[in-house]
Amino acid sequence: MADDLLDPIELTRQLVNIHSTTYHEYDAGVFLDEFLSDRGWAVERIAVPRPAAGTPGAEGGGERFNVYATIPGVTAEVVFSTHMDTVPPFFGCTEDEEYLYGRGSCDAKGIIAAQVAAAERLRDEGAKVGLLFVVGEERDSAGAKVANEQPRGSRFLINGEPTDNRLALATKGGLRVELRAHGKMAHSAYPELGESAIDKLVEALGDIRKLELPIDEEIGDTTVNVGLISGGRAPNVIPDKAEAHLLIRTVGPSSEVKEAILAAVAGRCDVKFSLDLPFVRMRRVGELPTMVAKFVTDIPSLTAWGEPFLLGPGSIHVAHTPDERISKKELLECVDLYVELARGLVGLG
Repeated sequence: MADDLLDPIELTRQLVNIHSTTYHEYDAGVFLDEFLSDRGWAVERIAVPRPAAGTPGAEGGGERFNVYATIPGVTAEVVFSTHMDTVPPFFGCTEDEEYLYGRGSCDAKGIIAAQVAAAERLRDEGAKVGLLFVVGEERDSAGAKVANEQPRGSRFLINGEPTDNRLALATKGGLRVELRAHGKMAHSAYPELGESAIDKLVEALGDIRKLELPIDEEIGDTTVNVGLISGGRAPNVIPDKAEAHLLIRTVGPSSEVKEAILAAVAGRCDVKFSLDLPFVRMRRVGELPTMVAKFVTDIPSLTAWGEPFLLGPGSIHVAHTPDERISKKELLECVDLYVELARGLVGLG
């Protein structure tokens, strides 16, 4: 077992410099396996299937696996978890006096480093603690879904995402909606001979945007983002096909939103609900500062790993941007917060 103190800032540098965009997590997984093994953890690779052939962004990807680490011979009561994958494009670590910059610095490689540092402190105090680092969170939570089929008996799950070092009281759900309209091609000089799929789609989207969707006084509004639109053949052709992809952030059960969408579309488009991650409410612990996460996490896909909590350093506002960064001070502070939260859960201190 390693007896040197872990430097979470240096570990973040090392992790950020490893390319691990979704489907390309192999090198990060190998690094963590070897790093944690060298520091006395019992490490297991949990295999995750590769994506289907032709999946965008998966070309050249290698073996995929989650990394699970525990104290040898001990069943963890509390497990720290976050994801190894990042959004593209990859860019390595740079820094100044205050910040570390680079893809994954706050989402979520700095969080991995803070969790490992906290887990080692807790291990030294006698806590039964583990670490679970998964693949695929940025696309479909593939790693979390596999892990949920193989729980290890933990009572509490501390998930890490950028929450500005505040404990989340809730996370919004995520409902992905695909709309596909069909029409009939014709020469645009004679529109009466055709049927515009784009007109159907645009009209349906307009009615969706007028919907009065659920509001939670503590959590906020249900929000709708029309993220992708495509369709048509040429400016002088009545379009025979069109589609749009929406992401709706829910603040309660998705069933009410689904019914409202279907009613608004009123048969003008085919409707597919391709992703449905539920809204999650969590409890306060001690005097930790709190927030509400408007984004979705792996928590709904890790229900078998214990009561969930969400906490992490960094701001979601810079995640997925060219300016992604994490404050060194905040990173170190989060190690203390993770220790405080875990102690409260397992009754230490």
